[in-house]
Amino acid sequence: MWGYGGKYYWRKRNNQGGGGGSCEAIVVVFAWMSSEERNLKNHVDLYDSLLWDSLVCHSQFLNMFLPDKAADLASDLVSELVKELKAKPVPLVFASFSGGPNACMYKVLQILEGICDTGLNQDDCRMVRNCISGFIYDSCPVDFTSDLGARFAVHPTTLKMSKPPKPFVWAANGIASSLDYVFLNRFESLRAEFWQTLYSTITMRVPYLILCSENDDLAPYQTIHNFATRLQELGGNVKLVKWNDSPHVGHYRYNQVDYKAAVSDFLSKAASVYLQKTRSLDREAMKEETQCDDDMTEPTTQSFGASTSGLNRSFNGTPLVTTDHFFVPRSTVGYYVGNGGSVQDEHKQDLIRLSSAQNDEDAVKPNGVLGQILFDVYIPKNVEDWDVKLSETTGRSKRRQGKRFIRRSRL
Repeated sequence: MWGYGGKYYWRKRNNQGGGGGSCEAIVVVFAWMSSEERNLKNHVDLYDSLLWDSLVCHSQFLNMFLPDKAADLASDLVSELVKELKAKPVPLVFASFSGGPNACMYKVLQILEGICDTGLNQDDCRMVRNCISGFIYDSCPVDFTSDLGARFAVHPTTLKMSKPPKPFVWAANGIASSLDYVFLNRFESLRAEFWQTLYSTITMRVPYLILCSENDDLAPYQTIHNFATRLQELGGNVKLVKWNDSPHVGHYRYNQVDYKAAVSDFLSKAASVYLQKTRSLDREAMKEETQCDDDMTEPTTQSFGASTSGLNRSFNGTPLVTTDHFFVPRSTVGYYVGNGGSVQDEHKQDLIRLSSAQNDEDAVKPNGVLGQILFDVYIPKNVEDWDVKLSETTGRSKRRQGKRFIRRSRL
């Protein structure tokens, strides 16, 4: 399907008459600029033989210098993935060739991270991100410089000829110089943004397969080696496969056995990573549901706890009760305080007995903090007006030393 900035299309096993089944895994192929479908046929056939379908994306040349064009193509690509993965989530691997990351893939990653706003639903983007299980870099990444486009334009893999005409080389270099003069600061900004986006994928906790050659004049080995080293320093699981003589994006053609073995092993690992990620996400979802249930029942528990523990809470910062064992009187209008002795049986239910272990200093006093809280409202300041009486002793019991009683006040 053609879009603004390039085109993309599916190559599924069940569409090729080979007796394939439903989609079980997807490789998103970010092809190099000016490539054609026939240039990627061998790679697509390789993925097909390993039971992986392919979504192939061809970017236009100017996408590297016009981020809006790259973002539009990336948005269409993500929408296509959302439509496919909503029907059935499957493992997803991003395979980039040459300048593919510069022209489209890094914008796809920014959309999935919510950095590049294209109006897509963030839950859908998160679903696609959770399906990503690995990255394959073939003859890339390449550094984002102003002459990158000129080097790609005159390269034999682009022109399909061994030696480009000199006028064409002069024109390409002239355009690169003009772009360098006009967009120097912009190129530096895009370069920093590009590398930062690629390194940020380390948070996905997925493996990387990097395929390169020392004979690659467009993607220098030192640049790719530095990229792989940095990913490893950040904690990434990186496998770097290096050849000595294969040209740019020609590693599979020159080293089929090694290339196929490396890709086959990597895709198997990516499928295992996807299963682990799915189980981890399921556990996290169950944990969140359990936490939500606990949050719903927590207010009831807290209110019950507050009703009991609040009795022992402070008033204006001062503790009201300093012991865990206390008695709460019935609802009364006032309190009657008396010294020792027994009381008549008909009034025993109105008494609150204080522990004899408390001495006179520890007892409840009107001038104490607890006494002020309990008695200030109901009794006058003048002690002579208190209705305080000594309990009479009866014939059945004698006055017991150290016992106090609190009786309701008639006030």
